[in-house]
Amino acid sequence: MTSRAPHPDTLELAADLRTALGSLVRSLRTGDELPQNQAAVLGLLVRDERTCTIADLAELQRVRHQSMARTVALMTEAGLVTQQPHPTDGRKQLITATEAGRTALLDQRARREHHIAAAIESRLSPAEQERLRAAVALLDRLS
Repeated sequence: MTSRAPHPDTLELAADLRTALGSLVRSLRTGDELPQNQAAVLGLLVRDERTCTIADLAELQRVRHQSMARTVALMTEAGLVTQQPHPTDGRKQLITATEAGRTALLDQRARREHHIAAAIESRLSPAEQERLRAAVALLDRLS
Protein backbone atom coordinates (compact mmCIF):
# COMPACT_ATOMS: atom_id res chain seq x y z
CA MET A 1 0.00 0.00 0.00
CA THR A 2 1.42 3.40 -0.92
CA SER A 3 0.89 6.38 1.28
CA ARG A 4 -0.28 9.48 -0.47
CA ALA A 5 1.23 12.88 0.16
CA PRO A 6 -0.82 15.19 2.37
CA HIS A 7 -2.84 17.89 0.65
CA PRO A 8 -0.96 21.23 0.46
CA ASP A 9 -3.61 22.87 2.67
CA THR A 10 -3.08 20.17 5.29
CA LEU A 11 0.68 20.67 5.11
CA GLU A 12 0.18 24.40 5.64
CA LEU A 13 -2.09 23.71 8.61
CA ALA A 14 0.52 21.35 10.04
CA ALA A 15 3.23 24.00 9.67
CA ASP A 16 1.03 26.64 11.32
CA LEU A 17 0.22 24.27 14.18
CA ARG A 18 3.90 23.40 14.69
CA THR A 19 4.79 27.09 14.78
CA ALA A 20 2.00 27.98 17.21
CA LEU A 21 2.78 25.08 19.54
CA GLY A 22 6.49 25.90 19.43
CA SER A 23 5.80 29.52 20.40
CA LEU A 24 3.50 28.42 23.22
CA VAL A 25 6.04 25.95 24.59
CA ARG A 26 8.86 28.52 24.44
CA SER A 27 6.73 31.08 26.27
CA LEU A 28 5.90 28.53 28.97
CA ARG A 29 9.57 27.66 29.48
CA THR A 30 10.42 31.28 30.27
CA GLY A 31 11.06 31.41 33.98
CA ASP A 32 11.37 27.66 34.43
CA GLU A 33 13.69 26.75 37.26
CA LEU A 34 14.20 23.20 36.05
CA PRO A 35 16.13 22.68 32.82
CA GLN A 36 14.02 20.84 30.25
CA ASN A 37 16.04 17.61 30.42
CA GLN A 38 15.66 17.47 34.22
CA ALA A 39 11.95 18.25 34.06
CA ALA A 40 11.52 15.44 31.52
CA VAL A 41 13.31 12.94 33.77
CA LEU A 42 11.28 14.01 36.79
CA GLY A 43 8.13 13.73 34.69
CA LEU A 44 8.92 10.10 33.92
CA LEU A 45 9.75 9.27 37.52
CA VAL A 46 6.83 11.15 39.09
CA ARG A 47 4.07 10.34 36.60
CA ASP A 48 3.98 6.63 37.39
CA GLU A 49 5.89 6.83 40.66
CA ARG A 50 8.51 4.69 39.01
CA THR A 51 12.12 3.88 39.68
CA CYS A 52 14.44 3.60 36.69
CA THR A 53 18.05 2.91 35.90
CA ILE A 54 20.09 5.44 33.98
CA ALA A 55 19.91 3.12 30.97
CA ASP A 56 16.09 3.02 31.24
CA LEU A 57 15.91 6.82 31.42
CA ALA A 58 18.32 7.24 28.51
CA GLU A 59 16.23 4.90 26.36
CA LEU A 60 12.95 6.58 27.32
CA GLN A 61 14.37 10.03 26.56
CA ARG A 62 16.25 8.84 23.47
CA VAL A 63 19.60 10.21 24.64
CA ARG A 64 22.99 8.62 25.14
CA HIS A 65 23.69 6.85 28.41
CA GLN A 66 26.54 9.27 29.16
CA SER A 67 24.27 12.28 28.73
CA MET A 68 21.67 10.80 31.06
CA ALA A 69 24.34 9.90 33.62
CA ARG A 70 25.43 13.55 33.67
CA THR A 71 21.83 14.76 34.01
CA VAL A 72 21.15 12.32 36.86
CA ALA A 73 24.39 13.33 38.60
CA LEU A 74 23.36 17.00 38.50
CA MET A 75 19.88 16.12 39.73
CA THR A 76 21.30 14.03 42.57
CA GLU A 77 23.57 16.91 43.54
CA ALA A 78 20.55 19.24 43.57
CA GLY A 79 18.54 16.81 45.73
CA LEU A 80 15.93 16.18 43.04
CA VAL A 81 16.56 12.42 42.80
CA THR A 82 18.23 9.70 44.82
CA GLN A 83 20.32 6.80 43.59
CA GLN A 84 20.15 3.41 45.28
CA PRO A 85 22.03 0.24 44.37
CA HIS A 86 20.12 -2.12 42.09
CA PRO A 87 19.09 -5.21 44.11
CA THR A 88 20.32 -7.75 41.53
CA ASP A 89 22.93 -5.88 39.47
CA GLY A 90 25.66 -4.12 41.42
CA ARG A 91 26.71 -2.14 38.33
CA LYS A 92 23.39 -0.29 38.18
CA GLN A 93 21.74 2.39 40.28
CA LEU A 94 17.99 2.86 40.70
CA ILE A 95 16.89 6.47 40.31
CA THR A 96 13.88 7.79 42.26
CA ALA A 97 12.44 11.29 42.53
CA THR A 98 12.79 12.88 45.95
CA GLU A 99 10.05 14.92 47.58
CA ALA A 100 12.01 18.05 46.56
CA GLY A 101 12.11 16.81 42.96
CA ARG A 102 8.40 16.04 42.96
CA THR A 103 7.63 19.47 44.43
CA ALA A 104 9.87 21.27 41.92
CA LEU A 105 8.17 19.51 39.01
CA LEU A 106 4.63 20.06 40.29
CA ASP A 107 5.39 23.73 41.06
CA GLN A 108 6.70 24.22 37.52
CA ARG A 109 3.63 22.54 36.04
CA ALA A 110 1.32 24.66 38.19
CA ARG A 111 3.11 27.85 37.13
CA ARG A 112 2.72 26.89 33.48
CA GLU A 113 -0.97 26.04 33.92
CA HIS A 114 -1.60 29.38 35.67
CA HIS A 115 0.20 31.17 32.82
CA ILE A 116 -1.98 29.43 30.24
CA ALA A 117 -5.17 30.01 32.25
CA ALA A 118 -4.41 33.72 32.62
CA ALA A 119 -3.78 34.01 28.88
CA ILE A 120 -7.01 32.15 28.06
CA GLU A 121 -9.08 34.37 30.34
CA SER A 122 -7.49 37.64 29.23
CA ARG A 123 -7.15 37.03 25.49
CA LEU A 124 -10.02 34.77 24.44
CA SER A 125 -13.74 35.42 24.41
CA PRO A 126 -16.04 32.82 25.98
CA ALA A 127 -16.86 31.50 22.50
CA GLU A 128 -13.15 31.22 21.67
CA GLN A 129 -12.56 29.43 24.96
CA GLU A 130 -15.16 26.83 23.95
CA ARG A 131 -13.47 26.43 20.56
CA LEU A 132 -10.15 25.95 22.34
CA ARG A 133 -11.71 23.28 24.56
CA ALA A 134 -12.80 21.40 21.43
CA ALA A 135 -9.37 21.90 19.87
CA VAL A 136 -7.69 20.35 22.89
CA ALA A 137 -9.74 17.18 22.35
CA LEU A 138 -8.63 17.15 18.70
CA LEU A 139 -4.98 17.63 19.69
CA ASP A 140 -5.29 14.66 22.06
CA ARG A 141 -6.51 12.57 19.12
CA LEU A 142 -3.46 13.60 17.07
CA SER A 143 -1.10 12.27 19.70
